[in-house]
Amino acid sequence: MALRHPKTDEIRLEDVFTALSNPMRLKVVRTLAESGPTPCGSLLDGVPKSTLTHHWRVLREGGLIRQEAVGREYTLTLRRDDLEQRFPGLLQAVLRAARVSAPR
Repeated sequence: MALRHPKTDEIRLEDVFTALSNPMRLKVVRTLAESGPTPCGSLLDGVPKSTLTHHWRVLREGGLIRQEAVGREYTLTLRRDDLEQRFPGLLQAVLRAARVSAPR
């Protein structure tokens, strides 16, 4: 099954904001920014697979992540360079704000 990843110039600001508006998806973006590529199943414990699939789709189609098959599982990677090219400074501002407002 081929997964849809928008090209850099197809990433829309409203899709980025929609994806980031959910706390679980924002947590995924923060985690990927800190840890780099990560297997899908190790990011959100205790969340049903159908819910994870939905979150991965929103993040992927919003242009925030790349989801690729590696062996028998999928790995998520933050599209940092693509986002920086499309919306310079946006990802850094979002990550900085998320760190400030994160629960302690």
